[in-house]
Amino acid sequence: MAWVLKMDEVIESGLVHDFDASLSGIGQELGAGAYSMSDVLALPIFKQEDSSLPQENETKHPPFQYVMCAATSPAVKLYDETLTYLNQGQSYEIRMLDNRKAGDIPEINGKLVKSIIRVVFHDRRLQYTEHQQLEGWKWNRPGDRLLDLDIPMSVGVIDIKTNPSQLNAVEFLWDPTKCTSAFIQVHCISTEFTPRKHGGEKGVPFRIQVDTFKQTENGEYTDHLHSASCQIKVFKPKGADRKQKTDREKMEKRTAHEKEKYQPSYDTTVLTECSPWPDTPTTFVNNSPTPAPTFTSAQHNTYSVPDSNSSSPNHQGDGTSQGSGEQLHPSATIQETQQWLLKNRFSTYTRLFSNFSGADLLKLTREDLVQICGPADGIRLYNALKSRSVRPRLTIYVCQEPLRSIELERQDAGNGDSSNGAIYVYHAIYLEEMTASEVTRKLALAFNIPLHQINQVYRQGPTGIHILVSDQMVQNFQDESCFLFTTIKAENGEGFHIILK
Repeated sequence: MAWVLKMDEVIESGLVHDFDASLSGIGQELGAGAYSMSDVLALPIFKQEDSSLPQENETKHPPFQYVMCAATSPAVKLYDETLTYLNQGQSYEIRMLDNRKAGDIPEINGKLVKSIIRVVFHDRRLQYTEHQQLEGWKWNRPGDRLLDLDIPMSVGVIDIKTNPSQLNAVEFLWDPTKCTSAFIQVHCISTEFTPRKHGGEKGVPFRIQVDTFKQTENGEYTDHLHSASCQIKVFKPKGADRKQKTDREKMEKRTAHEKEKYQPSYDTTVLTECSPWPDTPTTFVNNSPTPAPTFTSAQHNTYSVPDSNSSSPNHQGDGTSQGSGEQLHPSATIQETQQWLLKNRFSTYTRLFSNFSGADLLKLTREDLVQICGPADGIRLYNALKSRSVRPRLTIYVCQEPLRSIELERQDAGNGDSSNGAIYVYHAIYLEEMTASEVTRKLALAFNIPLHQINQVYRQGPTGIHILVSDQMVQNFQDESCFLFTTIKAENGEGFHIILK
């Protein structure tokens, strides 16, 4: 016991700082992250000879560990949180590891758990305005998601689901006893949430957070088990590699004494324990009988099938956005003008035009609006007021095949006679988002089909095979392509599938 130092002597001599600095690297090598002051005191070099007392770190053992295969930045101070740079749209592996000791959480043995991966804001200021920030991003990037799962590369993930109203999250089931890796793709870059000033603005940091749940007695995955996260910044393709190289070169120029104040770069990023994301279970699970956004399985569906009775503006069954195509009339009152501005995404200017009627607003020239709202919003508002239509990104023509034409086509296949009396009337489908969900929604609108009854949309391929219509397939449609479609009843008897030919 003579060699054990008193803690006040240790602190006064600065040895704790030196030990903490030297041991933080060991912690990363062991895959447990940098050690803090309390962790150092729990190491054997500071242990009392009486080992009968329980150690604090023995009472808290995380059941899981998540490791992202991306290098940490070397330009991070010793006691700061790690920072990892990612390239926009690139797939990064997150290894889902079972970290339980023998006998820990025995109720999940042989069972699946659910994990939700999110990309969220690191700054508290942006967390408070997350909904507005994500809505703004959604309007600027229609049809895109902030976070995707690279399904072909992922291993051991089951029942992958995404929610069209939760663009920054994906969920899946996995077996802790099996090798599991989820490959994520982050599509938003850090500078997209930075106010534009003079160019070269510093991007905001994000967080990758994983929340894991076990199944309750009623079969829902709402019982929280573990949460962990890490800090990231997202750059345009190849930008993360350049930033990593720049940080490394800066550190090489520092003196040996200065380098001691920074943590080394590691090949992987260990997510550290954190609090669960607020309202996680209610966000992803519908516990009430009232309609709510539903997840759709990425293994079975490539689009969402919301409840037709949903009152959410993101789930309108008519397939049109609020206020889209509604022209502002000169007779509109001040209140109606305010509603028109809100519906057409000009909420920023409702206070500015709080005393304007429809006639007042329509009298403004293009130059007036540009001067008042700036070039971007001014031109957009002018076009909306004049109801200038925008050419769709893709146009397809679709006709519902008469039920009897299937048999007649087989009869006429041999003689080439197509005069079977069937009249084919095509509907033009104009696509702006170029997604499978948009095709489904506009098919339902054009042919008066209940949207909630459509389970799948397939395209008939070679030898009559049915190919699931995905976003990528829609984006590769030729403009003004023609399709016949027929419907077949689903195997479970609930709803039906659409086959495009």
